[in-house]
Amino acid sequence: MATQSPVMRLKALKNIISMESSNGFPNRAVSGGLDLFLRSMKKEKAHPAVRLLIEKGMLDIEYAELDRSNRERWAEEVVRILAPYVQVLQKPLKSRASQKTNVKRREIIVSIDSPITDLRSVTRNNASRLNRIGVEIVRDLLFLFPRRHLDYSKRVTISQAYIGEEQTFVVSLWSVREIQLGKKLKATEATVGDETGNLKVVWFGQPWLAVSLKRGLESAERNASGDVRLVLSGRITKFNKQIQMDSPEWEILEDPDTSESVHTGRLVPVYPSTEGLPQRTIRRIVREALDITIGFERNSISSLIDPLSESIKYENNFMSLPEAVLTFHYPETLELKELARRRLTFDEFFTLQLALMSRRKTGIKEVSGVALNPQKSVLAIFINSLPFKLTTGQRVALDETLADIESGKTPMSRLLQGDVGSGKTVVALACLLSVVANGYQGALMAPTEVLAEQHFMSVARLLSGVGHVLSGDNWFSVNFDLLGKPLSVGLLTGSTKAKARKDLVARSQKGDIDILIGTHALIQDDVELPNLAFAVVDEQHRFGVNQRAALRAKGIQPNIEPHLLVMTATPIPRSLRLTSLGDLKVSTIDELPSGRASIQTHLVPPDRREDAESFVVSEILKGRQAFVICPLIDESETILARAATEEFERLKNGPFASASVGLLHGRMSISSKQEVMEAFRAKQIDILVATTVIEVGIDIPNASVILIEAAERFGLSQLH
Repeated sequence: MATQSPVMRLKALKNIISMESSNGFPNRAVSGGLDLFLRSMKKEKAHPAVRLLIEKGMLDIEYAELDRSNRERWAEEVVRILAPYVQVLQKPLKSRASQKTNVKRREIIVSIDSPITDLRSVTRNNASRLNRIGVEIVRDLLFLFPRRHLDYSKRVTISQAYIGEEQTFVVSLWSVREIQLGKKLKATEATVGDETGNLKVVWFGQPWLAVSLKRGLESAERNASGDVRLVLSGRITKFNKQIQMDSPEWEILEDPDTSESVHTGRLVPVYPSTEGLPQRTIRRIVREALDITIGFERNSISSLIDPLSESIKYENNFMSLPEAVLTFHYPETLELKELARRRLTFDEFFTLQLALMSRRKTGIKEVSGVALNPQKSVLAIFINSLPFKLTTGQRVALDETLADIESGKTPMSRLLQGDVGSGKTVVALACLLSVVANGYQGALMAPTEVLAEQHFMSVARLLSGVGHVLSGDNWFSVNFDLLGKPLSVGLLTGSTKAKARKDLVARSQKGDIDILIGTHALIQDDVELPNLAFAVVDEQHRFGVNQRAALRAKGIQPNIEPHLLVMTATPIPRSLRLTSLGDLKVSTIDELPSGRASIQTHLVPPDRREDAESFVVSEILKGRQAFVICPLIDESETILARAATEEFERLKNGPFASASVGLLHGRMSISSKQEVMEAFRAKQIDILVATTVIEVGIDIPNASVILIEAAERFGLSQLH
């Protein structure tokens, strides 16, 4: 086989590094490992690129002994060294003169909208990696903001060094050498010092640093320019009873009093990254982009335009946009970082608000909603049949929602928020009844089967005062005289049996199901609601935008969308953002039904379990009822928590033997669950042992205490 030329070997090395980087540096790109290939390259000393690699110690490493981070650093350094030879590698070498011509990079005027490949610090491989995180032009680099900052600003002298914390030293480099650690691992060892003492520094697996730092020492001696000054940032450790610094971030400073550092001695940015893109590389690239467009020490070639007027910035004490961008990347202090964050946050919210306002004015005009008569006579019968009076908050929320759907000019998008027990389901059901009275269909989608079943049972109970209820496992109907026909409600979840599901889907498609309640099963392709005019989404933060859109797509015609009411008891920042910026109107039920006492919460340690159970018994003797909630249905070998079935047997035969104890969990059929709840509501059961099946929609006014087992197994919203 013919011997490869130096150019071919260099091309092969570039390809090997690219393959290693793409696969996470496993040392598998070369059969037998990369070290064998590197040793063979050392024979090609005639090529200038190879000579440079040898001089910098890049071919003397033991790649197999390096960990992944050090393999990344070595690869990054090799790519940097070979970068000037990229064009030369495309054709055979001619002469030194032509080589210099080829190596010299053409001058490119870089603007804020230039591709990142125009930057000197961006290689082809790094460009593709940056593309993965959405960075394609220089502007994207400016707005690739750090996730956090490492505080390397604590500058101390060597005598003030303390073990274990991040700190920064400005020191003189006294000596540096390559050392051997064990049989194969090499490292760079340096001795540094300041006016208070000396310190040993070791960079493990980075022998090439010795060459770079040695050149700095030789240059300082030859030019009589004084010491080589370094800034080092990292942690101090103790080894053999002496302190040393292991693999710190480092930079050579021309003037330690004026030089701008990137990797050390300050609040150092930590950026979003991807496979094969070290932080040191990202910092260098972003720094070049900032220097060109905003400028650290010189006038910018292309400025970043600030859209805010001077008056707005003055009134709100805002930084200019270029200053805020620059400061957030490289803040001098945490206080300045916060000021920059404040300005950038305003821009983000303001831009989003403009986009949402534009959408409301233009985008939504492409579709319309269904104009619906409130059908006040139907609603009056329903409201008067309830065993309680609506609160002022419920009435206001209902009136706001009905006003939206009455106009029909645009499909309603409204958030109904209120605390647990504030009565959101009653408001939603009243709206659904109004829709059915207009001859259309309604839907209610919940994130889990448990919640969907609870809503199904709650709706059946709330409608029981209107007329006789005829029910099956997955449907029920109510005689409602004013509608002129029975009102039919169906339940569709992933657990619905095939025969029942087929029947529900067929009836929904014909329009025979007036209100369909369910989970994500509602948005499956074969489920059709041809007359859908109103959709309710419960626990809206647990659904994605596309899922809500899919439910809306079940509407009457392509250009007519159903009205959408989303409900939550625990608004999250995203929900608040949407409502405050105009994508959703908001209705708030800010009061609980009358007669509700304040809730007291107590944490009971295991050694006081008998006291807690005695308290439950005392409440039962007063004529009250109680819940006992368990995180599991059956006992588990892996989860240490009491199970509902186990606890039911223990309590009914032990502490609560004198009371009537019931059991409710998710594996019971819907009819069985309804029987248990009706018995509990009728006070035939004193204590109900249950799982989270009773999480939402269970209203037992006579219950005065809930005992929750293994509370740490529940989320905050569940406990609430």
